[in-house]
Amino acid sequence: MSKGARSGLLLGLAVLFAFGTWLAWSFVIDDAFITFRYSRHLAEGFGPVWNVGGDAVEGFTNFAWMLWHGLFASFGAENLVTVAKVTSVVLGGATLVLLVRATDGVGAVVAGLAFVLFLPTYFHLNSGLETVAFAGVLLRLVIVALHVIDEERVFDWEPPLLLLLLAMLRPEGLLAGLPALAVWFWYSRRIPTARWGLGALLVVGAGYFLWRWIYYGQLLPNTFYVKFGDLAASSEWAGRTALALAPLLVLTLALLVVKGLWFKGALLSLTVVATYAPYAVSGLTMDYLHRFAYHAFPVLCLGAGIAVAAIGHRLASAAVGAVAVGWVAVTGAIAQGLPTIANYGVDLQRAHVAIGQGLAEAGLPEEARTLAVSDAGAIPYYSDWRSIDYIGLNDEAIAHGADPTTVVGKARPTVVIVTSYRPEIPGEMYGLDVRAATAGYQLVARIQMREDYWQNVFVLPQWAPQVSTAVTASTDAARLTYDQGRYELTVDRWLDRVSGR
Repeated sequence: MSKGARSGLLLGLAVLFAFGTWLAWSFVIDDAFITFRYSRHLAEGFGPVWNVGGDAVEGFTNFAWMLWHGLFASFGAENLVTVAKVTSVVLGGATLVLLVRATDGVGAVVAGLAFVLFLPTYFHLNSGLETVAFAGVLLRLVIVALHVIDEERVFDWEPPLLLLLLAMLRPEGLLAGLPALAVWFWYSRRIPTARWGLGALLVVGAGYFLWRWIYYGQLLPNTFYVKFGDLAASSEWAGRTALALAPLLVLTLALLVVKGLWFKGALLSLTVVATYAPYAVSGLTMDYLHRFAYHAFPVLCLGAGIAVAAIGHRLASAAVGAVAVGWVAVTGAIAQGLPTIANYGVDLQRAHVAIGQGLAEAGLPEEARTLAVSDAGAIPYYSDWRSIDYIGLNDEAIAHGADPTTVVGKARPTVVIVTSYRPEIPGEMYGLDVRAATAGYQLVARIQMREDYWQNVFVLPQWAPQVSTAVTASTDAARLTYDQGRYELTVDRWLDRVSGR
């Protein structure tokens, strides 16, 4: 492919990329605000903690992502959502460039189109989480290893640094990047700078692991003790992933039998296996729009591009490539949960964000700003109240088996917020005995997020008037601003909104 043709392809793909990013710009996931809360407390000098002055608990899995946003917060950035979105868009664009430059001819077209036509790409770009950053760093590490296989010179400091960043973005990143690092080191083992680079990786990595073990007191982030372990969900996840990405998986595996490419195929295949292994043996939550499968999605796009280019016959290559691209475009567009996710951002604004902002404006004294909540994201972040997360993501005791009702009852927070999936108050939610936990409280607000989701705000009587006034004012204003009275979970509501209807 000539330089001009490659530039033209990149320009066309960039237009599609920009359009997809705009379509999903309103989306942000509630979990992202957990990380932002830690980032803000770090920037304020309290350390990466959930509650200022409380026990240190690691309620996030993306340490490097938390540090990155903490850096911006320390310089006065107030809108960390925008920081996260812009960072992911830049890294997503870099990923697209890497894909097109790492393949040739029809392979570059297939790799690039598969990436930009997969609709979940744009929701992961805008989610506020580290998903796209993780996928981009993993792709770069694999490409560096491919350069080494082709006997091209690489910077010896880059692979260890990429692996360290990958492991700090998510703990399982260490496993995902090991095949590529092993290939690089095998080819570079006689180069002194490569040995020094690997040694530095081991020292810095061990130091980081030891620090966080001492600081947080656990081998793994607290969330692993809550979210992982449902083996019954593992086969379902593997089946959904295999179906959604079938042509990319098949083409990548096909490289194993192509003369001259089998070693590259082995590297790509092992990387995918190593990336997916932790998810395939443990039940996952918050796996919206193939979120965890997306971690190796660009690697699969690369594998498919290399395989299609290797076919040789132009018509056959185009046909196989069209099937692969069309398949992932369709499976992405019909992904389970798309109607919920497409409308999630505005629904979050008129419920969780508005509640958190209302609590912050209630004017309660510092000692009364205490909260118990199950959706430990935007509400604790915007209120910045001392919070009990009774699911346990940010509470070590609950994560390790303590009864949420006992924990909440002992703390007696000013506000208890109970999620429900129907208009009625539930008897139990996430292990919390609602009647027992809210005995003596007043129900001051019931805020609907979407057609099957409510937040019920209970407040101690002495603070009920202030909280009720502030939260009602905030949520009423948000309800009029965001999708005015529309709560249905449909793609049509999303399309009406982005089209201005």
